[in-house]
Amino acid sequence: MPDGESSAETPLDEDTDAGIELPPHEPDPLQRMFEDIRAFVAERSWEPFHDPKNLAMAVVSEAGELAAELRWIAGEDADAHCQDLEARQRVADEIADVLITTLMLADRIGLDVPTAVFEKLAKNRLKYPPGSP
Repeated sequence: MPDGESSAETPLDEDTDAGIELPPHEPDPLQRMFEDIRAFVAERSWEPFHDPKNLAMAVVSEAGELAAELRWIAGEDADAHCQDLEARQRVADEIADVLITTLMLADRIGLDVPTAVFEKLAKNRLKYPPGSP
């Protein structure tokens, strides 16, 4: 690699080098995420606290923590900020927290996440056709 260029490694790649074993990509990573999240929650006996209302509030709370990572960054500087390794890792952690709590809520209410996403994208395509303001 020429001088002045950085590798494409992310902090997550560095974690693997640090001895943290990340799960391999499996045929259905979404199912694996649900299984791991359920196990994490069960190991801590958190199920009684994870009703839909509390989980929705947790999603909002985690989204607030994500927003806080970028709160005082000028819009034109946000992309560069998110490429800084330390800032990127903080943002990645908060995105993961938002996704984890969202998946916990989806699991609790029995939502088929891929179907919900594809159906919503179809609705959005109708609502916001190409070339619309």
